[in-house]
Amino acid sequence: MSLEPTTVEKLRGLPWSYATNAANTVFSQFTFFGSVFVLFLNHLGLTKTEIGFVLALTPFAALIAPFVAPYTARIGYKRAFVLYFGARKAVTVLLLLTPVILSAYGGRAAFWFVAGVAALFSLSRSVEETAYYPWMQEFVPNSVRGKYSATSNIYTAFTGFVAVWIAGMVIGNTSGLNGFMLLFAAGIVAGFVSVWACTFIPGGAPSPAEAAGARNIWAAIRDTDFRRYLVGLALITLGTVPLASFLPLYLQDLVGLDAGAVVFIQMGTLLGTLASSYLWGWAADRYGSKPVMLTGAALLVLTPVLWWLLPRQMAWSLYPALGIAFLQGVGNLGWGIGAARLLFVTIVPTEKKMDYLALYFFWAGITSGGSQLLGGRVLDLTQRMAGQIGPLIVDPYTPIFLVSLFMPLASILLLRTIRGDSPFSTAQFAGLFLRGNPFLAMGSLVRFHWARDEEGTVAVTERMGTIRSRLAVDELLESLADPRFNVRFEAILAIARMPADQRLIAGLVKTLEGRNPALSVLAAWALGRIRDEDAHTALRSALDDSTYRSVQAHSARSLGTLGDHSAVPVLLARLESDEDEGLQVAYASALGKLGAIEATGPLLRLLERCEDEMTRLEVALALARLVGDERHFIRLLRQLRAEPGTSAAQAVTGLARHLAGAKSTNTDTTAQVQASLLQSSEAFAQNKMEMGTALLLAGIESLPPLAEPGADDIRQACAAYLADRPEVSVEYLLLLLFVLRAG
Repeated sequence: MSLEPTTVEKLRGLPWSYATNAANTVFSQFTFFGSVFVLFLNHLGLTKTEIGFVLALTPFAALIAPFVAPYTARIGYKRAFVLYFGARKAVTVLLLLTPVILSAYGGRAAFWFVAGVAALFSLSRSVEETAYYPWMQEFVPNSVRGKYSATSNIYTAFTGFVAVWIAGMVIGNTSGLNGFMLLFAAGIVAGFVSVWACTFIPGGAPSPAEAAGARNIWAAIRDTDFRRYLVGLALITLGTVPLASFLPLYLQDLVGLDAGAVVFIQMGTLLGTLASSYLWGWAADRYGSKPVMLTGAALLVLTPVLWWLLPRQMAWSLYPALGIAFLQGVGNLGWGIGAARLLFVTIVPTEKKMDYLALYFFWAGITSGGSQLLGGRVLDLTQRMAGQIGPLIVDPYTPIFLVSLFMPLASILLLRTIRGDSPFSTAQFAGLFLRGNPFLAMGSLVRFHWARDEEGTVAVTERMGTIRSRLAVDELLESLADPRFNVRFEAILAIARMPADQRLIAGLVKTLEGRNPALSVLAAWALGRIRDEDAHTALRSALDDSTYRSVQAHSARSLGTLGDHSAVPVLLARLESDEDEGLQVAYASALGKLGAIEATGPLLRLLERCEDEMTRLEVALALARLVGDERHFIRLLRQLRAEPGTSAAQAVTGLARHLAGAKSTNTDTTAQVQASLLQSSEAFAQNKMEMGTALLLAGIESLPPLAEPGADDIRQACAAYLADRPEVSVEYLLLLLFVLRAG
C-alpha cells in the first residue's frame, strides 16, 4: 500500500489544486453552472419545469455515489477523479452540436439532446465527485483547511469574475446561439487545462483494503451529528438552490434587466466571494467551523428579502442588484467554508470517509436536484399569481422567496446543536466584530505577520492594543511569547488596554509567574488594570510566593486596584512586619484604595518614617483615601505646588466658611475658631507659612472630634507633627487641610 503523502508534499501540491479549481471555474461559468446555461435553456424555449429538470440531472446523478465509492477506492481516488473529470469535459463537447440538432429536428429534439448530454456529463461528474471528497480530505492538511478554502475561493472568484464579465459581453453583443456556442468552446478548453493541472496533486492512491472492507452505511446514518448535518444541509439547499437557479429568469422577466446585465449580476456574487474569502478562511481556522458556518447561514436569511424588495422596471435596478449579489456571495462563502471544514474536520471520521462522504454526496444530490426540479414546477404552477401585500409584490417567485427565508432559519436552529470544533460560540464569534474597529484590526493583523523587524513588530503590537478588538487576541499572545524583550513588553501594555479575555489573562498570569522580574512587574500592573476576577488568585499567589520584591509590590498594588478586600489582613500584617520601605509603601497604597480604616495607625507611623518626598506624598494619599475623595486631595496638592501661600489661604478660608454654616452647640468657641482661621488665612496669603500653620493649629485645637472614622486620628497626628517642627511639611499640611474638610 502507498503511504499517505507527507504534510510537506501536501502543501507543495496545493497550488496545483488552486490552478485546477480556477481553470474549472471558467469551464463551469461558461457551461453547466452559470447564468449562461440557464439563459441558453431559456433561449431554446424550455418551460421552467423543463429547465428545472435539466438542472436537476446533475445533482440527481449523485444517487450512484454509494455504489461507485468502492470502485473509486479500488482504482485510486486520484485516478478515478482525473479519468472522469476529463470525461465530463469530453462529453461537454457535444453541446456544440446543439444548433445542428435544433436546425435539423426542431426544439423538442434539441431539448432531449441537451438533456442527454447533461445526463452523461452528470454521471461522469458524480463518479469524479465521489472520488474527489475523500481525496481532498487527504491532500489538504486540517491545520490549513480554512486557509486553503479561502485561497482557493480567491483564485476562483477572480477567474470567475473575469469569466462572467466576458460572458456578459459576449451574450450582450451576439444574437441567437452563436454567443452560447463561443462560450461553450472556450469553457471546454479551460476545462481540459484543469484536467492537466489536477494530475500534479499528490495522494489518492488505490486502497484495495478500503474498497474490499465491510460497508456500513447504517453506522453513518446512526451518527447523530452526521444526521443533523445532512438535515441542516437539506434545509439550506432547499432554501437557496431554487432561488439561485432561477434568479437569472427573475431578474430578466420581472426586474427588467437584459440578458447581458443578468450575467453581470454574478460579478457581484463573485466580488462578495473575493472580498470575504480570506476573512472566512482565517476565521474558520482560528475560531472554528461552526460559528463561521452559522454566521454565513444567517446572512443567507437576509438575501431573499432583499431580492423580493428589489425595485422593478427601473433603469438603476442593476446597482442594488449587484449589492445584494455581493452580500449573497459573502453569505454563500461563509456557509460553504464553515460547512465544508466542519464536515471534513469534525463530522466525518477519517477511517470511514468512503461511506460517510459517499452518503453525503448522495444526499446533497437528492436535495439539490429535488429543489431545482421542485422550484421549476412551482414557478410554472404559480405563473398567474399576482397581487401586493404592503411593500411586497406577490408574483410567481413569492413562494420561492418565502422558502428561501424560512429554510435557512430552520437550518440554523438545527445546526447549532451539532458538536463544534472550537470553544467559540456563534454569539462570541459575531461579538469579535462588534467591539473595536474590525477593519483596522484586520489591517493590523496583516501588518503584524509581515513586520520585518523588532521596531515594526512593536509598533503593530501597540496599535492592536489601541484598536481594542478581540480579533487580535492570538497575535497579542504570539507577541507575549516573542523572544524579543521589547515585543513582550509592548504586548503586556497592549493587553492592558484590551477588554477582558480569558486567554489574555492566562497569558499575563504565565508572565507574572515567570523568571523575568521586569515583565512580571508589568504583568502584575496589567492584571490590575484589566479588572477581571480571575486575576485575584494569581496576584495573591505572587504576593505570597514571588521571590522578587518588585513583583510582590506590584501584586499588592493591583490587588488594591481590583478592590480585593480579602487581602487586607495580609497587607496589614506585612505593612507592620516588612522592613523594606518600597514594599511598605506598596502595601500602604493598596490599603488606602481598599479603604482599610484599621490601617490608619500603621500608615501614620509609616508616613513619619519616610524621608523621600514622593514616598511621603503617596502614603499621605493612602491616608486621604481612607476618609475622603482623592480627587479633592490631588486638586489641593496641585494648588499648593503652584502657589503654596495663596492655596493654603483659600483652603483655610473655605474651612472657616464651612464651620460658619455648620450647627454648633458653643457659638463662642466657633467664633474664636473662625477668628483664628481667618488670621491663619491672612498669614498664608502673605506667604508666612510658619505663622499661618501655627494659627491654624491654634484654631482647630478646640474643635470637637471629627465624625469620619479615622479622620480625627489623622488630624491629631498631623497637628502634632506640624507643632513639633519649625519648618512646614507640605505633606502634613496638605493632609491636615484635606481631612479637616473631609471629616
